[in-house]
Amino acid sequence: MTAVLDFAGKTVLVAGIGKRGQTGEAIVDAFADRGARLVLVGRSAESADQYVEVLRVRNIEAFGHGCDLTDAAALAALGNLVAAQAPTGVHGLVLLAGGYETSGPIEESDPAVWDHLMSINLATAYHTTRAFLPLVRQARGSLVYFSSASALPGGTVSGMSAYVAAKSGVLALMRAVAAEERGSGVRANALAPTAIRTASNLASMGTDMRYVDRETIAQWVLYLTDPSSGPVSGQAFRLG
Repeated sequence: MTAVLDFAGKTVLVAGIGKRGQTGEAIVDAFADRGARLVLVGRSAESADQYVEVLRVRNIEAFGHGCDLTDAAALAALGNLVAAQAPTGVHGLVLLAGGYETSGPIEESDPAVWDHLMSINLATAYHTTRAFLPLVRQARGSLVYFSSASALPGGTVSGMSAYVAAKSGVLALMRAVAAEERGSGVRANALAPTAIRTASNLASMGTDMRYVDRETIAQWVLYLTDPSSGPVSGQAFRLG
């Protein structure tokens, strides 16, 4: 990961951008520092525009959109908008949407929690991939998914079956995209971090945890999006 990464003239779409102070902020800043054109999608236009305003002050070309990433029709409409904003296609698609919640022992678990975690972690990844894959293919670009260390062999699963199942599904989706799109020059990989050092995680889990820094996550996203990562595709990288 020592290559000089340059995204000047390339479009990167970050889907599932969260509040400032979260992982998405570090990823957006890292791409902006390297000249990328940014398309940011949040739950609402306001959540994306908070980043766009700052980026445009820095003379970074950026667009913000609000969209329900579980809504196939809404994503199809958004895909048409992004196609106009990214005439050479999307060089990087970062799928950040997701969330964590314990589900408890399976026998005692709430089916509503299972459905919710499947929706925000796996359904968002599927629908967003499906909507923007043609634009990634156009640019022979790269997709970066977010799974979890808990979904890898040896990971902790007790009491969190819904979350782990959803993040395992993300890995399966990533591998399918990597296999199906190999001939089109599209690559797909996933990051599987432990706890990330964000404001919300520090508030809920305290300072004694072993965290992965947001900036480390961002560097890996840059690397996996850049052509310098070469033939790497279909892989999951544990961080932390």
